[in-house]
Amino acid sequence: MSRKLFGTDGIRGQANTHPMTAEMAMKVGMAAGHIFTKGTHRHRVVIGKDTRLSGYVIESAMVAGFTSVGMDVFQLGPTPTPAVAMLTRSLRADLGVMISASHNPYEDNGIKLFGPDGYKLSDDIEMEIERCVGGDMGALLAAPDKIGRAKRIDGVNDRYIEFAKRTLDKTIRLDGLRVVIDCANGAAYRVAPEALWELGAEVITLSNDPDGFNINKDCGSTAPGALRAKVKEMRADIGIALDGDADRVIIVDEKGAIVDGDQILAVIAETWRSAGKLANNGVVATVMSNLGLERYLGGLGLGFIRTPVGDRYVVERMRRDGYNVGGEQSGHVVLSDHSTTGDGLVTALQILSLVVTSKKPVSEVCSRFMPLPQLMKNVRYNGSKPLEDDAVKAVIERNRERLGNSGRLVIRPSGTEAVIRVMAEADDETLVQSVVGDIAEAIRISAAGH
Repeated sequence: MSRKLFGTDGIRGQANTHPMTAEMAMKVGMAAGHIFTKGTHRHRVVIGKDTRLSGYVIESAMVAGFTSVGMDVFQLGPTPTPAVAMLTRSLRADLGVMISASHNPYEDNGIKLFGPDGYKLSDDIEMEIERCVGGDMGALLAAPDKIGRAKRIDGVNDRYIEFAKRTLDKTIRLDGLRVVIDCANGAAYRVAPEALWELGAEVITLSNDPDGFNINKDCGSTAPGALRAKVKEMRADIGIALDGDADRVIIVDEKGAIVDGDQILAVIAETWRSAGKLANNGVVATVMSNLGLERYLGGLGLGFIRTPVGDRYVVERMRRDGYNVGGEQSGHVVLSDHSTTGDGLVTALQILSLVVTSKKPVSEVCSRFMPLPQLMKNVRYNGSKPLEDDAVKAVIERNRERLGNSGRLVIRPSGTEAVIRVMAEADDETLVQSVVGDIAEAIRISAAGH
């Protein structure tokens, strides 16, 4: 059975359009609730969401689904994805749900599911949910006296803030640091500025006034232009850009330069190795991470493992082989000593901790290697399969030969939107631009012809 609902990061799509409809959300709640209702204890699920307008629709529908199969629901309100993962364990829930489309615009939404251990569900369980959704949903309904209850939980943000602060050594304070935080008008608009302020920083906030429509709009980790300008304007020590559900982070140094996830991984891996904290003497990243990172870590004698794109694959490899640092170039960094998923705030605190202890500016702390020229283009397509076109295959193979052993070529359909991502990197920037342009144009021509 092929996957129809779940992609690389849960279920995602345009709001009020299949599969992100109230009807489907309710069915997913019923199916997941049924699968995780084992034993005679009162079963509970925690539901968090980001700030997009359609969250009301999806949340209400999922509450109906879960309670109809006998699960009690704890509604957390707007809160980061890592907070949902943490609270699923802390509240001894059987299941956790985050309603978010991460870095996508407000028109989209999604459903991420976490098991009782705080980790995202396996492919097998997601397939079981899909089979259940396609079956007799009426058979899942609880008896009248077994219907679940729903209630909103207060103090969620305070619990997460304390959790994030405890990931630092007790001696670390941010007094004297001027920090600009871009909350992407998303799930961390309350918790991130508060946590930084409580640690002593002077906090300047950007994009922390959500209205249901402005999440990720020209802000956050995917659009850090305003943050870069504000850091320079305010002569701040650091800029921090989160995405809509705050599971990823991009750093801006005091000069306004961007520090991506690859540099962050290098910083944390080297720092943790020096402190004797780096497990298995290596790092897990994806095929999209820059070859410069791989070469740098290799020069330090550290292992470098690549996985397919998606934090779930990074986490799976980390758990399987005992690594505690992994992530993606996009800023989705997983530090499994602290979290079961990416956590933008906790990752930023690690960088801030090093800035404080080293007494060096961010530009020095976070400049570990020179990235190879890397270029990625997204090519939209509608229903066609251009990567199966013989003409496109020929162009790809020709350009792969042009790169030879001096570079890398990664071509893949996105797991969250109808685009094919074409990425190349090599020491020769002109070659990289030519290769990506050649392949992208071939895909465009093929897609236009169908």
